[in-house]
Amino acid sequence: MSNVAPTNREITLTLPDGSRRTVTAGTLAGDVVGSIGEGLRRHALAVEVNGEIRDLVTPLREGGTFRALTSRDGGALDVLRHSAAHVLATAVRRLRPEAKIGFGPPIENGFYYDFEVDEPFTPADLEAFEEEMRRVSAEASPFEREELSLEQARDRMADDPLKVERIADFDADSDEVISTYTNGDFTDLCRGPHVPDTSHVRHFRLLNAAGAYWRGDSDRQMLQRIYGTAWFRAKDLKSHLHRLEEAKRRDHRVLGKRLDLFHFHPSAPGAAFWTPRGTVLYNALVAFERDLQREDFLEVRTPLMYDKALWETSGHWDKYREDMFLILNNDSGDYDASLKPMNCPSHYLLYRTVRRSYRDLPLRYLTFDVLHRNEVTGALSGLTRVRQFQQDDCHCIVTEDQVPDEVAFLVRFILDFYETFGLETSVKFSTRPEVRIGDDALWDRAEGGLLAALEETGLPYEIEEGEGAFYGPKIDFDITDSIGRAWQCGTIQLDYVAPERFELEYVGPDNRMHRPVVIHRAVAGSMERFLAILIEHFAGDFPLWLAPEQVRVIPIGTDAAAEEAASAVAGRLGEAGLRARLHPRAAEVDFREQIKEASHLKIPYMALVGRREAADGTVSLRARGARKRQVTLPLDEAAARLRHESEARELWGAGGTMAAP
Repeated sequence: MSNVAPTNREITLTLPDGSRRTVTAGTLAGDVVGSIGEGLRRHALAVEVNGEIRDLVTPLREGGTFRALTSRDGGALDVLRHSAAHVLATAVRRLRPEAKIGFGPPIENGFYYDFEVDEPFTPADLEAFEEEMRRVSAEASPFEREELSLEQARDRMADDPLKVERIADFDADSDEVISTYTNGDFTDLCRGPHVPDTSHVRHFRLLNAAGAYWRGDSDRQMLQRIYGTAWFRAKDLKSHLHRLEEAKRRDHRVLGKRLDLFHFHPSAPGAAFWTPRGTVLYNALVAFERDLQREDFLEVRTPLMYDKALWETSGHWDKYREDMFLILNNDSGDYDASLKPMNCPSHYLLYRTVRRSYRDLPLRYLTFDVLHRNEVTGALSGLTRVRQFQQDDCHCIVTEDQVPDEVAFLVRFILDFYETFGLETSVKFSTRPEVRIGDDALWDRAEGGLLAALEETGLPYEIEEGEGAFYGPKIDFDITDSIGRAWQCGTIQLDYVAPERFELEYVGPDNRMHRPVVIHRAVAGSMERFLAILIEHFAGDFPLWLAPEQVRVIPIGTDAAAEEAASAVAGRLGEAGLRARLHPRAAEVDFREQIKEASHLKIPYMALVGRREAADGTVSLRARGARKRQVTLPLDEAAARLRHESEARELWGAGGTMAAP
């Protein structure tokens, strides 16, 4: 219930079917739902008013669009998870009354709540909290909402210093509503929304606890953050937990070490050391992308360090300096240069080295140069968040009337690239951010042009308000991996600002100078991050063409003929362009151990050579994961088949079909 009484003012609500309801301002949202239908009232969990989600005990203060949300509506899941955070806080305060409470919001796939305690929570604590949460859920306590004055809020939360600090943020002269929610014996300062009562929070799991600074400030005290997940249905919870286990099994940091691909060292935080095997993998990905772009793009290399003046022209020195690695001038004592965090300005300088004609456009500069960004230490995470990386960066310099065709060309290229890896793709259009360069007229022109080009492709897309780059709107590509996780990778960004700032020009058919347009494009984005995605997408079971080692040649037994034949097999496969390896100490290592090692390294094929194969000039191929099933082929035929599978870039992660019985 809410303690806010209706007023005499009337408001009008428009329902999804177009009908209208006129109610008194202050009427509870749940009462409006009940007037629509008792069945809907029983199933409704929250409402959406003018696109904003509110709970059923919130008084309505303005009219507009109105619809009820049930468990089938996506927005209701965040309401459930927010309520689950309160159920968690209720359980923690019952078992640890001394715990001071922070914030407890819903997040993607779950929720968290922050607590200030003297000692970190243990796994046993989490088990106890989860069990107590089940008791709180069974109590079916309603979430009761109360609106308070600033003074009342201070009195109500006087025993919770973290909440008192939050209340101090409220402006006494503001119209902002201060509210609390109470379920059972627990009261929290909260805006809502919440489900009607705790019984709806049934299918949940606490996942882990971690340290988190109060209000994200590293100068403040460390709190304990408990993460959890909650779902409306038991099967959805089970599926999510399975995905989490799969994600753990596929963790690129674990597989990277197991498969001997890369390492990190505190001497170079945020920069990967690629092993010989990892370097082969890295180069295979880059070579693939180079091959795709050999005809239509111009690959270039540019310096890694630039003077401050360049970054002032580009706008990075003003908008992005905190994320750059600055270089101190020994003579002046000032920071007057930087390692480059992105390639754009260097391509503009290259463009300006000669006079350009409209006949030169579109001109597409491509580079895989090394970049450096000064990520905070706490944000570094394996290959997905690093300080040193390479980006498949391209800048397309075009005339304005070439924009639609160029965007269509780039979109098709990006989608085809992802399809090679079996990655599904969704598209988002991101508009101007709050912090940006260029005036509104320029942004109107850029957004209108890019959106029109996107719509001409016929692709479905979502709008992401305020998520554009600081210099222009963008089309972002999210890829979904084999366990259903979305990753933002590719991007197409339209930029009218850079050509002005760098005075880019071309001679038009009228022999006059004109200003081109720049389109920024990345496909994989950071090669390091994309490889992390691929490692987890394939769980290390790379398709043949991408695998660091494609075939492990293993002699069976210590027969000299088998050893000699195995060496010949490795040589023949190498001649066919395959990455085949014969164990250098094969005679001293039992072949069973070699098979075990090849399986451990997830090598797509084992080429087994025994006395019979040596006599017949054949080889027995065993595909990864095929256990003892194998197929025996003449050596030349085996080499030809493997080469075809590699060149065709077949997707099957189990190493092909030749090992089928």
